[in-house]
Amino acid sequence: MAMDVVDFEIKGAEMQFVEVELDPGEAAIGEAGSMMFMDASIAMDTVFGDGAASSSGGGLFGKLLSAGKRLVTGESLFTTVYTNQGSSKARVAFAAPYPGKILPMDLRQLGGTLICQKDAFLCAARGVSLGIALQQKLGVGFFGGEGFIMQKLDGDGLAFVHAGGTVVRRTLRPGETVLVDTGCVVAYTPSVDFEIQYVGKIKTALFGGEGLFLAKLTGPGEIWLQSLPFSRLASRIFAAAPQRGGSREEGSVLGGLAAGGLLGGLLGGDDD
Repeated sequence: MAMDVVDFEIKGAEMQFVEVELDPGEAAIGEAGSMMFMDASIAMDTVFGDGAASSSGGGLFGKLLSAGKRLVTGESLFTTVYTNQGSSKARVAFAAPYPGKILPMDLRQLGGTLICQKDAFLCAARGVSLGIALQQKLGVGFFGGEGFIMQKLDGDGLAFVHAGGTVVRRTLRPGETVLVDTGCVVAYTPSVDFEIQYVGKIKTALFGGEGLFLAKLTGPGEIWLQSLPFSRLASRIFAAAPQRGGSREEGSVLGGLAAGGLLGGLLGGDDD
């Protein structure tokens, strides 16, 4: 189907959101739970599968196939379509789920297809199709981690992808190779060859902190890399959380001792 051509504005620094401007009759699709606010003239409709499949009238089988693809990537079976039913322009905003950057991807300029990590999609113009990209190589399947099952965005409209921390875009020449932590790969064009490579040394694998395998990306094509994968952020938060089960204490050790001393003084009275 024809893609809606939308205008947008990305706001914020560390915690960004994108405002999408819709002309009358235009629509955007958003990941479940990503909407921040919308004008009153915009109608919100939750659909089974992705917005492209439902709006193109693909029938029950097409909707089931679309929803099944999203289920494999770990996303919700449903997406939400936001349609401007008013007579003037209206705006809807989508917020990033954790600190990082929102990347506008013009699929027309990228050859019509973009492969990205499974939780990167935020929103898109109506007509962009959401699918899956299964890595064909056995090594990637067993050891690729976050890079094994990825999302595939098809169409010729705008899609918005979210990544953690700082994002860098690199253009790889034919045969040019870069080694990346598997969690730091945000997206790449289909012409890029994605493989998994063993780090090479047992000592490095056990004590280097980077894991046993790295992603090997070989050009030609475009790649996007993130400095803070969500899995890394989550592991640091978990490691810093109290491990005593149910403890809700905050602050430093000295703060805890001071609080304990104050409580003891209140209960025991003043000796003076």
